Amino acid sequence: MKITVIGTGYVGLVAGTCFSDTGNEVICVDVDKKKIDDLNAGIIPIYEPGLSDMVKRNVKEERLSFMTDVKHAVEHAQIIFIAVGTPPGEDGSADLQYVLAVARDIGKYMNGYKVVVDKSTVPVGTAEKVEAEIRKHTDHKFGVVSNPEFLKEGAAIDDFLRPDRVVIGANDPEAAEMMKSLYHPFVRSGKPILVMDRRSAELTKYTANALLATKISFINDIANLCDLVGADIEMVRKGIGTDSRIGPRFIYPGTGYGGSCFPKDVQAIIKTAEDSGYDLEIIKSVEKVNKKQKTVLFGKVENYFNNDLAGKTFAMWGLAFKPKTDDMREAPAIDMINNLIARGAKVRAHDPEALSEATRIFNGEVEKDLMLLEKRYDALEGADALIIMTEWNAFREPDFYLIKETLKHPAIFDGRNLYDPKRLSKLGIDYFSIGRPHLNGHVKNGSI
Repeated sequence: MKITVIGTGYVGLVAGTCFSDTGNEVICVDVDKKKIDDLNAGIIPIYEPGLSDMVKRNVKEERLSFMTDVKHAVEHAQIIFIAVGTPPGEDGSADLQYVLAVARDIGKYMNGYKVVVDKSTVPVGTAEKVEAEIRKHTDHKFGVVSNPEFLKEGAAIDDFLRPDRVVIGANDPEAAEMMKSLYHPFVRSGKPILVMDRRSAELTKYTANALLATKISFINDIANLCDLVGADIEMVRKGIGTDSRIGPRFIYPGTGYGGSCFPKDVQAIIKTAEDSGYDLEIIKSVEKVNKKQKTVLFGKVENYFNNDLAGKTFAMWGLAFKPKTDDMREAPAIDMINNLIARGAKVRAHDPEALSEATRIFNGEVEKDLMLLEKRYDALEGADALIIMTEWNAFREPDFYLIKETLKHPAIFDGRNLYDPKRLSKLGIDYFSIGRPHLNGHVKNGSI
C-alpha cells in the first residue's frame, strides 16, 4: 500500500518505518525542515533501539522517504496517518490544533478516496472533529479511523512488529478492511485485530495508560507504607505478583512515572470525565500519589544530611524517565535536580543517552550547578553521595569499592532498587532505596 505519515515524532517515525519494513511505500512528512534534512542524511532525532538501522535499510531500498511537501504526500497515499503532537493544556485537556490543521491540509489536497487515521493520542470525539474539518475542504469520499498506538519507549519496534492487539475504531467498513489488510503482517501469530466504534477506540488508549499508571502509583504508595512499618516492598511485590489476577508487570516501586504518555494521558482522561460531569476519583489519586512520589527519594537525601544540602555535590546516574530512551519528559530526575539546586547543592550527572536532552532542558544550569558527564564514574569525582534515578543495565553491577572510595560519604540513594541492601551493608555503604529496610552500612573491610 501507499502510506503517508504526517508527523515524524516518536510515534510517527516508528510507525512509518515499521510499515515500510513490511513492503509498503511510505512517505513521512514534517513541517520541520531541519528534522527532514537530518532524516534524509541518516540522522535519527530520537534514541530507540533498532530504529536507526531499520530507517536506513528502508530508505536504501526506496520504501521509505522523508519530505516537507504535504500536498504531494497526501496525493500519494491510500492511507494517511496523523501523528502530530497533542500537548496538554493547563487544564489537562489535549490541544488538537495540530491534528485539525493536518485534517484541513488533507481535505485541501485530497484527490480521491483516502483513509485518514488518528494515530496521535486524542480525546473521545476527535474522529468526528477530524471528519468535519476534512469535509469543509473536499467533496471526495473518505473514511476517518481511530488507531491508537501502544508503544513502550525502549521497545517500540518490537511492540509495533509484534503487538498484543491492534485497535481499529471505524464507522466505514471499507476503511476497516483496508486497515485490517495493512496490519495483517503484524498479527500472523494470532494476536487480535479489534474493530470497534471510534469513540471506544479513543477511550481505550486513555484507559490503558490510566490503568498502568494506577498500578505504578499503587505500588509506590505501598512502598512508602513499607518504609513506615519495616516491611520489604520487594517481598510484598513478589507476594502479590505471583497472583495470576494481578501479575508481576508494572508493580516495581520507584520515583514515580514520567515520559510523554502517562502524565499527559492521566490528565486528559480526568478532563474528559470532568467535561462529562463525572469525577474520576481513583485516577485523580493516581496523579496525586505520583507527584508526591517524585519527592520521596529527595526526602531521604535531606534526612541523611540533616536538612543541610548547601555546598554539597551529588553524583547522579540516570536522567531519562526510563532506560533505553533519551526521553526526559516529566522525568523524576528533573524534579530531583531542581530540588537539589534549590537547596544550594550541585549535581554531576551521567546518562548513557539523555545528555543532549538534559543540556536542552536545563540550559543555563549546565556548567553552573549541573555538570553532565559522559562516563558514569566521572560523575563521582568530588561528590558527597550517589543518587540513582534510571535503571540502565550499565548501573546494575558497578564497582562498589570504587564508589565507596570516591564518594565523600559512603551513601547511595537508589530510586530504582537496583542493589541488595545486605550486600551494600557488608561493604560499609549506607544504602537507601524505595520501600526496603535501611541497613547501617558503616563497617570496615566489608566484603561483597
